[in-house]
Amino acid sequence: MSQVKSLKVTLVKSLIGTKKNHRLSAHGLGLRKVNQSVVVEDTPSNRGMINTINYLVKLEG
Repeated sequence: MSQVKSLKVTLVKSLIGTKKNHRLSAHGLGLRKVNQSVVVEDTPSNRGMINTINYLVKLEG
């Protein structure tokens, strides 16, 4: 069986003043507040959202 890889994503900067699609990417990942962390699966769609808002988040393997 294959294990599902996961990523821990932490929002480190505020969403105020960012583009609308960047805010939607953060909300799609489940990030609402600064310093909030979520664990998401390592899928291409999640990777795309993380790459879109790479200046707002911290990623841990």
